[in-house]
Amino acid sequence: MRAATNGIEIEYETFGDPADPTLLLVHGLGAQLLSWHPDFCEGLVDRGFHVVRFDNRDVGLSTKIDGGDTDVVASMMAAFSGGPVDAPYVLADMVADAWGLLDHMGVERAHLMGASMGGMIVQQMAIDRPERTLSLTSHMSTTGDPDVGQPSAEAVSLLLAESPAEREAYIEREVANARFLSGPVHADDDWAREKAALAYDRCFYPEGVGRQLLAVLVSPPRSPGLRGLDVPALVVHGEIDPLIDISGGERTAECLEGSEFLRLEDTGHDLPRYYWASVIQHVTALASRAAG
Repeated sequence: MRAATNGIEIEYETFGDPADPTLLLVHGLGAQLLSWHPDFCEGLVDRGFHVVRFDNRDVGLSTKIDGGDTDVVASMMAAFSGGPVDAPYVLADMVADAWGLLDHMGVERAHLMGASMGGMIVQQMAIDRPERTLSLTSHMSTTGDPDVGQPSAEAVSLLLAESPAEREAYIEREVANARFLSGPVHADDDWAREKAALAYDRCFYPEGVGRQLLAVLVSPPRSPGLRGLDVPALVVHGEIDPLIDISGGERTAECLEGSEFLRLEDTGHDLPRYYWASVIQHVTALASRAAG
């Protein structure tokens, strides 16, 4: 399904009964909607949610954004060094996309869950429209404050590496990256390989990843807005995350007064199947508190 919103089109899918409370799932940098595993989505449906997953702009089957004359690599290097950056769009635009999708669907209020960059998006969604936010779950994300949530040097190199254009090379690179990001205990090579093949065949478009990263790098910290929020919140983070250090999750929980902080042991930048039941249980409990 496609929604016309904010001047672009967003590709989305739903699970469950639209009469149930809507849970919007927002994924991270370069991740297509299929990164939310169908079994995870169905697990949420079994707990009474109407689940929506979608492709952010510049990825998957949603609208690709014209970068104009922007030199993405040079802009990223400038951002990492604190210099001026020219970005085709910012996180606020992606936030407007997501609220616009819910408008298109006729959803007035929703539970929000975001992973990585998606966590940043749902944080800002809640800041902008707290009256429409039933609950907020921020997973493996951060506030944008420069003193927390920073990647390791190896993770930065991974972000800046050029993606292979040939299918099998791309898949093997994604498997290796997933193994590094997940950590040695919960790495799932089979799912990483399946997901990479699905993503490549559905839409191979690495150009959008750099523009999404620029949007993250140029957007202001969300900590002041998070401190002013009064919505039920859950923060989930892996203890050995090399891409967004767990200090980013700790700061997020600190800013969200009354939030619950769920630490995933032996977990990196991932939501391994081992923790699905626990996370679904916590998200469901959060929704129950919100309803109460």
